[in-house]
Amino acid sequence: MEEMGASAPAAPLTAGEAEENKKAASYRYWVREKKEDAAPAPVPRRLDANDMPKLQNNPSLGSAWNQAGTWEEKNLNSWASNRLKELMGTVGSLEFSGGNACIDGVSNCSGDAFSVTVRNKKKVNYNYELSLKFKGEWSIKEENKTVKGHLEIPEFSFGELDDLQVDIRFSDEKSLTMDDKMRIRKDMKTFISPIREKLQLFEQELKDR
Repeated sequence: MEEMGASAPAAPLTAGEAEENKKAASYRYWVREKKEDAAPAPVPRRLDANDMPKLQNNPSLGSAWNQAGTWEEKNLNSWASNRLKELMGTVGSLEFSGGNACIDGVSNCSGDAFSVTVRNKKKVNYNYELSLKFKGEWSIKEENKTVKGHLEIPEFSFGELDDLQVDIRFSDEKSLTMDDKMRIRKDMKTFISPIREKLQLFEQELKDR
């Protein structure tokens, strides 16, 4: 019987094929090592009472959905407008050398107030303008005369109360002389101090919200 011939030797690998085989062997070794040394996968667990103190020691300034304290803006217009009207209603009355006057209501209270939380730090700001009704009585030409009008407070913002301005507008100017109006304006501008005190309280309450 004729012997079978020996199989032909395998063709030598090219340089590229040898490099591919080397990479495959290295990858299989790396995967095997990683699997053997890897930590076990985390298992979720329900929080219990012992975990609550840890959470309470790290309060967030954001809403419940924003515990990380990232960017969050809150509109505080409703609270701010109502609170300003309440505070202006408590300014009260003042006595002058030739008369007296009181704040008789708020005819305009418009603006915006908001808080912004960024990286768990809160900042507040507002921009408002007010128009306050006043009613007073002055001695004019040896008789007491009732005078009504408005205290117009142009736009003011957080931290700018030292520069607060007040303009006086009369409801009936025809019955007043130029000198009368100058005297009444000077008297009414003394309301700036008690109004500023109320606005400073407003700013503090806004920061605490």
